Amino acid sequence: MEIPYFLFLVFIIIVQGEAQNGSSVSPCGRLGPAIRFPFRLKDTQPEHSGLPGFDLSCTNTNDLVLELPISVKLYVKEIDYKAQVIHLYDPHHDSLPCQLLGLDLSSSPFKFKEEYYLEEFTLFNCSQTEAEVYSQISCLSGPSGHQVYAFKSYTRIIELPPSPCTKMYNTQSIPYRIIFGGDDVLQLKWSRPLCVDLCEAKGKICGFKNDSNESETTCFSKHRKGRKQSAIEIGTVFGSLLLVLASFSVYRVYRHDKVEKETEAKIEKFLEDYRSFKPARYSYADIKRITNQFSDKLGEGSYGTVFKGKLSSEIFVAVKILNTTSKGDGEEFINEVGTIGRIHHVNVVRLVGFCADGFRRALIYEFLSNDSLDKFISSADFKNRFLGWTRLHDIALGIAKGIDYLHQGCDQRILHFDIKPRNVLLDEDINPKIADFGLAKLCSKDQSIVSMTTARGTMGYIAPEVFSRNFGNVSYKADVYSFGMLLLELVGGKKNDDFKEEETSQVYFPEWIYNLLEQKEDLRVFIEDDGDVRIAEKLAIVGLWCIQWHPMDRPSMKLVLQMLEGERDKLTMPPNPFASTGPVRSNANLHGRRSNQELEIIPEEL
Repeated sequence: MEIPYFLFLVFIIIVQGEAQNGSSVSPCGRLGPAIRFPFRLKDTQPEHSGLPGFDLSCTNTNDLVLELPISVKLYVKEIDYKAQVIHLYDPHHDSLPCQLLGLDLSSSPFKFKEEYYLEEFTLFNCSQTEAEVYSQISCLSGPSGHQVYAFKSYTRIIELPPSPCTKMYNTQSIPYRIIFGGDDVLQLKWSRPLCVDLCEAKGKICGFKNDSNESETTCFSKHRKGRKQSAIEIGTVFGSLLLVLASFSVYRVYRHDKVEKETEAKIEKFLEDYRSFKPARYSYADIKRITNQFSDKLGEGSYGTVFKGKLSSEIFVAVKILNTTSKGDGEEFINEVGTIGRIHHVNVVRLVGFCADGFRRALIYEFLSNDSLDKFISSADFKNRFLGWTRLHDIALGIAKGIDYLHQGCDQRILHFDIKPRNVLLDEDINPKIADFGLAKLCSKDQSIVSMTTARGTMGYIAPEVFSRNFGNVSYKADVYSFGMLLLELVGGKKNDDFKEEETSQVYFPEWIYNLLEQKEDLRVFIEDDGDVRIAEKLAIVGLWCIQWHPMDRPSMKLVLQMLEGERDKLTMPPNPFASTGPVRSNANLHGRRSNQELEIIPEEL
């Protein structure tokens, strides 16, 4: 983002004005947080500009460090002066628990935030353990079988590790979430000095008396300067520019953290209301254990990465770790848990559990061994993976039953908005299950029109009215259109890959299918068995009914089910929904018509 020139000048004037007025703001490096009373930067700002215990120092890499008792040094991520909270972390990731084990805040001006649940732990040195009430302290463990585990001090004796473990020592009360929950940021709170309120009422600033060996504060004029402070305030335009960039960066970080906190609050409120429903909630530490430290990656999509996990020796799951940048307001997470988590149907994938630890969010599904339908109808090894027309018909019927259940079988109608082969998973018996409800919307059953401000879905499967209201209002018929495209893809997936790439752009694929059926050539151009031809024709005709251009011309999913369960001879050809009247090339390559790249969210046309 570029800052307009006049705004840049305003920043310069403000920064220079603050320097002239004796403000105690000194960033540590270009991206460091602002430093002001009661904090001070050691060896740079005068002693009277901060309180004891609030000294900060800079590292060689321009990171800001706070030293706590006893010899605990943590890096500063953020200082919230309004809430009087400082966010600290250890750059070595897993070393934060070790820092806490030696932390003593009894003589410090800082205290743990009230939201923390404090717990006393007992440390054991073990060769190995399978206890379920422990958390491994990686930073104390050795590489050759020497492992240190933390147990809650009130753990029952029978739950403690067996004899190969040796008790080390007990800890004082420290945050449970950091030891067991995997949090990597520590938040400490400080009290506002009385001197600050008294001095601000007089239009002055609070600080220590000069040349005083006692911790006695007093009020100073905002124009008063110490010798070191005067040296700091003498800056060049280049120095002011650095401060402007730092201020802008701090604002961006503040804004990002604010949005993230609002998202966390939104999700926590939703989960509080959701408590009476299944599935179960897991911590991020549980997620790492279930996935064996994310060792078995199954795939990656727009909204997250999926890993194979294990709840027990017999129960396998698929764990989707959501990207923090995919939906900044937590919409996808709430959609998934709020819709799929409340329903149970043989053709809808089951949500086993979820994780919502701060900005870390994950969804735990039942594991389906045969991956997605997309792999069977459009892979390079298609000939060897073809399922057969009878099974394809059963799959289409199962998907239709799942969509009909979402539209009519739940308390509220659920519109999926992303029906496609990639979002249909197959279990070990090749039964289809609809998955990925990140774009879903809830509405009442008597609501025929859905309010939308953005288009959503995947290119190639999106109904025309989702792009523009000129084609009608958005309703459950949008899912019918997507299902119709899926049916045509089932039919087209059987086509051999024998034609050249330049032959694929001559005609729109569904129109190619329509013209074959209308000209009575049927689908024998690539299907030999008569029984298979009748199945393919039925799937194609139902698909063409589903993709009618205007929503009112499409059947409901209940009628679609009746058509799929009925005989081919009882089906009539739908009206031609295509505008093209050009010549048809019956040898077009069916695989060339797919356009299933992910669609970015775009504004709707009014």
